Amino acid sequence: MAFGSTPVLLWLFFLSLSPLTKAKVPAIIVFGDSSVDSGNNNLISTVLKSNFQPYGRDFYGGQPTGRFCNGRIPPDFISEAFGLKPAIPAYLDPAYNISDFATGVCFASAGTGYDNATSKVLNVIPLWKELEYYKEYQRKLRSYVGENKANEILREALYLMSLGTNDFLENYYVFPTRKSQFSVRQYQDFLLGLGENFARELHALGVRKISITGLPPMGCLPLERATNILGQNDCVPEYNNVASGFNRKLEGLVAKLNKELPGMRMVSAPAYDIFYQIITRPSLFGFEVTGVACCSAGTFEMSYLCNQYNPFTCSDASKYSRKEDGKGAGTLVQLVTTKGSNNTVDPFTSAKLGTLPAKAKLIYGQTTELFTPALTALSASTFSSLEVCLVSQLWPRQHLQQETSMLLKIVGALVGY
Repeated sequence: MAFGSTPVLLWLFFLSLSPLTKAKVPAIIVFGDSSVDSGNNNLISTVLKSNFQPYGRDFYGGQPTGRFCNGRIPPDFISEAFGLKPAIPAYLDPAYNISDFATGVCFASAGTGYDNATSKVLNVIPLWKELEYYKEYQRKLRSYVGENKANEILREALYLMSLGTNDFLENYYVFPTRKSQFSVRQYQDFLLGLGENFARELHALGVRKISITGLPPMGCLPLERATNILGQNDCVPEYNNVASGFNRKLEGLVAKLNKELPGMRMVSAPAYDIFYQIITRPSLFGFEVTGVACCSAGTFEMSYLCNQYNPFTCSDASKYSRKEDGKGAGTLVQLVTTKGSNNTVDPFTSAKLGTLPAKAKLIYGQTTELFTPALTALSASTFSSLEVCLVSQLWPRQHLQQETSMLLKIVGALVGY
């Protein structure tokens, strides 16, 4: 199916939002790691690529694009929901130019993190370089549409950030350098300091609407569970605790930046709770398998085993909450990108958001609750993280009533209703 078909009723809801959002969000601009990389790693010298089958088999044309996914990734889904294009192009892809990037562009690179040392592990694009590409993009956009129009696009665009998992699982817990310099709590603060500097630089460049995704339950990712032999392949509590602690600090940072930066509208998109529920209670969300990846060898999950020659690669990714070694099969993006968690409502409550248009609040005759979104799903790494993407399948009808909260949250908190 082209572009990973989604539930008809859900798309009718998206279409009802499109007229409301189209004028308010002229572009989706993406920074981060493999959870949101739409193909930049294809164009750099790294082993960290996904330009081979079975990646892309549910994408338009059935061909791999560099997305670590069988179909679309969360920014694509979000872009179309806001009335923009159905897939956001990678900035380094020579098949696209500034006319394509004017309504959405991705600077993300699989395997990167807040810490520059993390990007060096597999020679990927560091976050500072993503920012340099963004500055270059600004110059090209101004040349293309003019100064005033470009400034409007850049100011009103929705910026998505998703990263952080690699810093812990591919750097801090693997190599001795950072561990010798920082306790894990100090390293959390170090990363958040880098994230704060990045956000402040974006603000200085005219950015005003940012959604930044928290960490997933890292200890429950398939690779971490597969290597936790002494723990009977259960989740690793230490990693989960680190993720939870980081997320709490991230929420505090978001509140601080909203207070200190004039005009800033930033939301923390906590993905931990909903993904932990999916991992521990998969049947409630329509999944059959959560402890084994779709691309796997049965127990031990490795990225390099996700290829066309692996006889264990699953035929129906919709039954799995993860694609290779932690990459989420596509149904998750339908749930997480549009639901969120009812356990978190900060920093924007419904009172702060004001009244949303009735047209956007109603689905199946029910008013939705404004939960904090789990936008862009999660940060991810190629070897150990939970990434989500869109699979072509119909989502169970009983879940459709729950699939509106996140978009409404973004419309209210970031778009300005």
